[in-house]
Amino acid sequence: MTMMNEAFDRMLMSETEEVDELEKIEIELFLEALYRHYGCDFRNYVSPSIRRRIWHRIYAENLATVSGLQEKVLHDRRVLKKLLADFSINVTEMFRDPSFFMNFRKKIVPLLKNYPSIRIWHAGCSTGEEAYSMAILLYEEGLHHKTRIYATDMNEDVVEVAKVGAFPLEKMQSYTKNYVNAGGKKAFCEYYTVKNERAVFHPFLKENIVFAPHNLAVDGSFNEFHVIICRNVMIYFNNILLNRVHDLFYESLVMSGFLGLGNKESIAFTSQTAFYEEMDINEKLYRKIK
Repeated sequence: MTMMNEAFDRMLMSETEEVDELEKIEIELFLEALYRHYGCDFRNYVSPSIRRRIWHRIYAENLATVSGLQEKVLHDRRVLKKLLADFSINVTEMFRDPSFFMNFRKKIVPLLKNYPSIRIWHAGCSTGEEAYSMAILLYEEGLHHKTRIYATDMNEDVVEVAKVGAFPLEKMQSYTKNYVNAGGKKAFCEYYTVKNERAVFHPFLKENIVFAPHNLAVDGSFNEFHVIICRNVMIYFNNILLNRVHDLFYESLVMSGFLGLGNKESIAFTSQTAFYEEMDINEKLYRKIK
């Protein structure tokens, strides 16, 4: 009886491995099809993350397989749009991780004051909260008038939201706390007005912000920057895409330019490690030195 149970267990394990391998093939073909047909490249995203989002859309569309979703996406752009929204990770807030902005204010801003003009790229800006946070910080430091901020994201819908500069009023309490902990110098409520239960940030903050779609996986450099901020975006990339994006940032930064990453990210083990010095090891602030 024991031998029969062991044989049955081995058979089940073999079938499970076959199913897993089949699903892996389906996902690879699906991502390749997305790239070839639409130019959307998710082939080098971390597998568990992209798999979860694919299956979320499969269940949402009442389908059973990855191949079924592929057929639907390739023939229906409305489903594609939903899938791209699933793939886009939009977790953000004003002055997110206040210590990052505090140390940027203390360690980077004094050096930026020597530049006649400043270009900053917020890559993966989501709905724009961090770009507006940077605009407020620069305004308080007397740099806003000579700075152009480029805020980009692969999701065109969230870019449109960012352009409006209006956020839910109920979030202002936590955003105010972040602002204070980031070294804010005024009352945070001075930067917005309340309209229809939303906090609408004053238009002058976005006068020097350019919002635009840009996909780090496929798009190239579009300017030279003194600062590039890309926080908690690359945690979803595998090593191939990670190095591609770091190459892009390196070639986009002027010499002595600054790179800011998320607290779970680092330039360690990338091909650019030797080209930067640490400005703040805890806040992942780096300076290009060669």
